[in-house]
Amino acid sequence: MTDVAVRLRARRRLVRPTWRQPLALTGLAIAALWIVVAVFAPLIAPHDPLAQTFTPAQPPSFSHLFGTDELGRDVFSRVVYGARISPPIALLLVWLAAMIGGVLGGIAGYFRGITDGALMRVVDLFFAFPAIILAMVVAAVLGRGLQNAALAIVVVAWPSYARVVRGLVLSVGDSEFVQSARLLGAPARRALFRDVLPNVAGPVLVLATLDLASAILLLSGLSFLGLGAQPPQAEWGSMVATGTQYFQWWWIGTFPGLAIFSVVLAFNFLGDSLRDIFDPQTAWRSEEGES
Repeated sequence: MTDVAVRLRARRRLVRPTWRQPLALTGLAIAALWIVVAVFAPLIAPHDPLAQTFTPAQPPSFSHLFGTDELGRDVFSRVVYGARISPPIALLLVWLAAMIGGVLGGIAGYFRGITDGALMRVVDLFFAFPAIILAMVVAAVLGRGLQNAALAIVVVAWPSYARVVRGLVLSVGDSEFVQSARLLGAPARRALFRDVLPNVAGPVLVLATLDLASAILLLSGLSFLGLGAQPPQAEWGSMVATGTQYFQWWWIGTFPGLAIFSVVLAFNFLGDSLRDIFDPQTAWRSEEGES
């Protein structure tokens, strides 16, 4: 049995025990719950999230589960509709960042030389600034709005994928099967996309899952600072920002904050579980324990 077949067999044996772990099940349950909430928001929300038809600043009750805000809007309905903004946009942003960073990192690691040096210096330039500061600068230059905030997050997120993919491609590119393909006359582009990049998909998937939590936090942070979603849009970060102006009405900011916390926690749990699956050392420890 070849070494690749052994690794695949060990990974298959590891997948089932890993996804039975409490953290993995908890992450899956919370993520699935928010997906259902986002898809069926019009059916779940009892009121229009923008309607100012109720008494302002009502505490949580049976008629308003999360209370009402300073303008008389139902907080529960706004939190439910907020699930249609932050998680889906974060998913799209992470996908775009992974595609851009993955392609550039793959090119840098495969062709090396001047191409590698030029691309990595650009990546180092982005890493010279804290992510939130760079995102604030980009969003401020582009102007306020959810679309510009999303673009700012993509600009901030792609360099990490480029660096990770480059390192993986450098190691995979020296393997025998890639060298054999090149010696047999396979074009560089074909070898890169068919032989190299599929072998780095696992670690990139783990990074993307963990980055979903970071993207949600960053998007909510920009909205909290007034650079993302603008009133009266029901977005969790802007709702938390409103809640900080009315500490005496604690429910206005608490429930959107708990929504952010639960989604971030779910994706962190899922990312850790995926890392256990794709980490060779974890697979080896699991195989040793079973034997």
